Amino acid sequence: MMTPRQKRMTVVGLILVGVSVAAFLALTAFQKNLLYFYTPSQVAAGEAPKGYPFRVGGLVVPGTVQREANGTTVHFTLSDGGPATVQVVYTGILPDLFREGQGIISIGQLNPAGVFEAGEVLAKHDENYMPPEVADSLKHNGQAPIDYSGWKK
Repeated sequence: MMTPRQKRMTVVGLILVGVSVAAFLALTAFQKNLLYFYTPSQVAAGEAPKGYPFRVGGLVVPGTVQREANGTTVHFTLSDGGPATVQVVYTGILPDLFREGQGIISIGQLNPAGVFEAGEVLAKHDENYMPPEVADSLKHNGQAPIDYSGWKK
């Protein structure tokens, strides 16, 4: 037969095990729902996760925007000023400010062919704005515009 102290310690132990399991499950679910940002150079180097959504951002390379006959599927290339680029395909309505040379962020995942299938394309409302991650990547590659004064960080 257990003493009252042993009963209390058993209950405390069970509560600790329950809280630990709940915390583990919560952290696992949280980790799977994070959307990390990668530059085109990082994606080309294989640093981006396979089979999980992530964000990729860069400048839309001039002359690469191609629309399919259905009118809603668009293919374009993203660059961060380095030699690496990422091919992107998006089906849907693009933001009004989407254009060649514009800094954008796309959310999606890589398909088996290595093409980024975007589920969402984000372009900010201000033509002077550039996503901070994209601006940092361009600056790192020596391709950023000289005047950062209009860029919000």
